[in-house]
Amino acid sequence: MTFSVSTRSYYDRSTSAMSGLTQQAERLQTQVSTGKKLLVASDDSVGYQRLQVLKRAGADEAAYGANIKIAQATLTQADTQLSEIATQIQQATERALRAATGTMSANDRKSLATELKTMLETIVAATNVKDARGLPLFGGTDGTAAATLETDGTLTFATGRQSAIPIGDDQQVEPSVNAGEVLKIDGGRDVAAVLNAMIAAMETGAAPADADRSDLAAIAEQVIGAQTSVGARGARVELQAGFYAQAKIEREEVRSGIEDTDTQEAIIALQKTMTILQATQASFGQLSKLSLFDYIR
Repeated sequence: MTFSVSTRSYYDRSTSAMSGLTQQAERLQTQVSTGKKLLVASDDSVGYQRLQVLKRAGADEAAYGANIKIAQATLTQADTQLSEIATQIQQATERALRAATGTMSANDRKSLATELKTMLETIVAATNVKDARGLPLFGGTDGTAAATLETDGTLTFATGRQSAIPIGDDQQVEPSVNAGEVLKIDGGRDVAAVLNAMIAAMETGAAPADADRSDLAAIAEQVIGAQTSVGARGARVELQAGFYAQAKIEREEVRSGIEDTDTQEAIIALQKTMTILQATQASFGQLSKLSLFDYIR
């Protein structure tokens, strides 16, 4: 009786060992073929939870990454248009300076006045461009033109500005500026009113007033200030993009350490497991062939 129980126990242990070895071999084979060592949560519950955290962080950063691309494109476009506006104002300043000299004839001033009209049209056109989303670049979110040239020669500016774009947790950036804050002196005249005053004087053959030239210089400073602000925001967005790029690399390293298979190590482990399994199967097979007579003789 004792011998029978021991034999039965050996059979059970051998069967259990072969089952465990078979499962281990299958798991290693799957790890080698898929390149993943963490196949289900039960393989490593702590590691699995860490993977979920990494995936959520990756999803959040992907969303912010899309916003960063929008912000970068819009800020770049704003800088380009502000540069165009600054160039036109600089050229208008030069024409006004020439018109103010005593050597200019009335006809020369009239000719320069025509150039100022073209420059004003270019400024208004540059102010009213739209971004890639179809929104007024220097206006609000209601789609109203950023600047409208009225019949009296002044500009009417859209209220508000583009909505700030989230680029990180508790971080956002305004992708542009409001046209009125750039092209209109606070409590004073706008660029159209100033240039039209110059044009009116020069069309009569007179020199532009000093007050007009002074106001144009003030507006030029505001445009430069807006460019500086937009450039600083662009640099901040670039830094955030760089942070996400580095975080992605580090997150991938952590994920790989948790989830990816060391193929060479897994193959070696698989070979060892198969060797042990085959030896166990061979031993068990030999035992199964033994008859009762073999045990008692």
